[in-house]
Amino acid sequence: MKFIPLIWSGIWRKKGRTILIFLQVCVAFAMFGILQGMKTGMTEAANRSRADLLLVQPDAVGGAPMPVANLARLQAMPGVKMATFEDGFYGTYQKPDQPLYVWAIPSDDIWLTLYPEIFQVLPADLVALQRTRTGALISTDMAKKYHWRVGDRIPLTSATLQENGSGDWVFDIVGTYVNHYPGIAYLAVNYAYFNEARARNKDTVSTFYAVASNPQRASVTADAIDRTFANSGHATRTQSLRENSQQGVQAIGDLNFVVRTIVTAVLAAVLFSISTMMMQTIRERAPELAVLKTLGFTNRAVFLLVVAEAMVACITGAVVGLALALLVFPYAGKFIPGLSMPPSVIEAGLVGACVVALISVALPAFRAARLQVVDALAGR
Repeated sequence: MKFIPLIWSGIWRKKGRTILIFLQVCVAFAMFGILQGMKTGMTEAANRSRADLLLVQPDAVGGAPMPVANLARLQAMPGVKMATFEDGFYGTYQKPDQPLYVWAIPSDDIWLTLYPEIFQVLPADLVALQRTRTGALISTDMAKKYHWRVGDRIPLTSATLQENGSGDWVFDIVGTYVNHYPGIAYLAVNYAYFNEARARNKDTVSTFYAVASNPQRASVTADAIDRTFANSGHATRTQSLRENSQQGVQAIGDLNFVVRTIVTAVLAAVLFSISTMMMQTIRERAPELAVLKTLGFTNRAVFLLVVAEAMVACITGAVVGLALALLVFPYAGKFIPGLSMPPSVIEAGLVGACVVALISVALPAFRAARLQVVDALAGR
C-alpha cells in the first residue's frame, strides 16, 4: 500500500501521455468487446436455440410451397409430438418504407406454447383471433410504433393479390402478443381467411413446424420426415431450429477470421504505441529512477513499479472500453435476435489488457531495472 502514491505520481507525471495511452486502450477494447461480443454472442445464441423444434420447408430454396394436406402425415409420424404450419406474405403500411410481414397461422391452441421466443400470446387473445375471420394480432412494439390499438382496422398493400385482383388487404386488430425478437415486425392472422382470399397457391404452406418427442433424436426424426416426402413431388428439407440458426451464423461468413484479424491488428497497434511511449518515459525518468535506487530500491522493485504503472493505465482503459461496448451492445441486439454480451468476452478482455500491459512494458521495465545510477545521474 505504501507504494500506491508513488505509482500514482508516476502515472500522472506526463498527463497528456497518460491520457493518450488511456484513450488508445479504451478504443481498442471497446472494439474488441463489440466485435468479439457479436461473434461469441451470435454463436451462443444459435447454440441455445431449441433442438426439438423442427422446421420443415421445401427442399429447394425458393421452391414451390407444400400442400397443407401433408400436415396429417406429419402428425402421424413416429417421433413427432405435435405439428402445425404457417404461411404469409409481405405488405406495406401507408408508406413503401414501412414493410410488414403478414403471418398466417391456423386456428390451433398449439400456438400458445409452440414458439414463445417469437410468439407469446394470451389464451384470450388467441381465442379472439380464432373467432374473427379478418382478425390480427400485433406485437406490443408495433402498437407503440404505429399507435395501434385493439379495434383498429389496418390497411396493407401487397404484391400478393386476392381473387378479385386487388392487392389491398384489411385486418382488424383483436389482440396483442409479445415478441422477444423486436427486430421482427409481423401481423399474426388467420390462415383460413388468407388462404380463401388469395388468388394463387391455395391450400399450400411455406413451413411446417414439428416438435420432436425426444430432442436428442431430433436429427433422426428430421431424416425420417425428409424420407417420407422424398418421392411425393414436394420433397422437404427438415432442420431443427438450432441447426437453422447455426447455419445462419455460418452464412454470414468466416466471423472468426474477420474478428481475429481486426482485433489482432488493433491490439498490435496499441501494444506498439504503448511500448514506444513507455520507452520514452523511462528515458525521461532516468534521473528519478536513479534516485530511487540510491534510496534503496532494488532492481526488482523498480521493475515492478514500472510494470504496475502500465498495468493500472491499461486495465483502467480496458474496463472503460468494455463498459462502452456493453452500453452499445443492446442496440445490436435489436437487429440480431437473441444477441447478448457473453461474460466470457469481458473476462477475455481483462486478461487481454493484462497481457498487452505486460508485453508493452517488459522491455522498458527491464531497462529501468538495469539502469546504472552513476550513468543516469550523469545524464548518460
